[in-house]
Amino acid sequence: MADKNFVYRPPLFFKNGHVQTVFPTLFRKFDSSFYVRERIYTPDKDFLDLDWSSVGSDGLAIISHGLEGNSYRPYVIGMVKALNNSGWDALAWNYRTCSGETNRQLRMYHNGTTDDLDLVVKHAAEIKKYKSIALIGFSMGGNLSLIYLGEKGDKVDPLIKCAVVFSVPCDLEESSYQLAKPVNRIYMKRFLILLHKKVKAKMEVMPDRINDHNYHLIKNFKDFDDRYTAPIHGFKNAEDYWRKCSSRFFIHKIKVKTLIVNAENDPFLGRKCYPYKEVSGNKYISMEVPASGGHVGFIEFNKERLYWSEKRAIAFLNGE
Repeated sequence: MADKNFVYRPPLFFKNGHVQTVFPTLFRKFDSSFYVRERIYTPDKDFLDLDWSSVGSDGLAIISHGLEGNSYRPYVIGMVKALNNSGWDALAWNYRTCSGETNRQLRMYHNGTTDDLDLVVKHAAEIKKYKSIALIGFSMGGNLSLIYLGEKGDKVDPLIKCAVVFSVPCDLEESSYQLAKPVNRIYMKRFLILLHKKVKAKMEVMPDRINDHNYHLIKNFKDFDDRYTAPIHGFKNAEDYWRKCSSRFFIHKIKVKTLIVNAENDPFLGRKCYPYKEVSGNKYISMEVPASGGHVGFIEFNKERLYWSEKRAIAFLNGE
């Protein structure tokens, strides 16, 4: 149930879910020169690129982006600036292959790469004595954050005090089939084009291990996950991957104060992506379902240039 103090009301002419989804990508612009990049190395001799924006706070928010996103997406930078203005340090990390440089291993990223998120959390906790850490996730990054917290359960780092996630595909199978519908063809086509670029970049450095032969036959996420995600990352097939990496199966184990915000008109989410039953059985989690907001939209126009999602996240992190 939504907090009455934070009901989202979209601007005039912005109620439509597709408008909410597309507008920020096309028209919301930010300068990103304030980032300080750091590279850390993984146990399998690969790397992760982290972008920091610090204001000297003892509280840190770690931001996980969406599928084919990165730390420079408007929704990430908008959140970083809102956090800094509210007295929080921010760390936006890039998944493998998403920072602008091809990674060293065949492995890429997917909805269940919680080991990389764990490495980022531990690194951040070690290099500075933060008193609290919050997790913020968008879309896939929200799914990843929920799985991470569910896997940790009672053993979660005590520094992690809360989490807030937006536009989360809590059921990957449902979301995959939702995006495969004709009405969402433009989104699916864009994702497959971007993912193809990642495959081709991998081919340049390891041509004997991956190829894009007949890539044009891939029409949806099932095709892509069956051919690439599943075999590369140790899953039997797309269905096995979706089942093992859907956050709705982990929600009951989360022991950290968490807010899930999924708009009713999100074109990416199907019915099972709104985990009412799972949330109702866990006292640590609340879920808000605004009528509008699209996918990672929640547009607002104000002099602070803050979107509703940013204001909602800050309020939640500050205990409001």
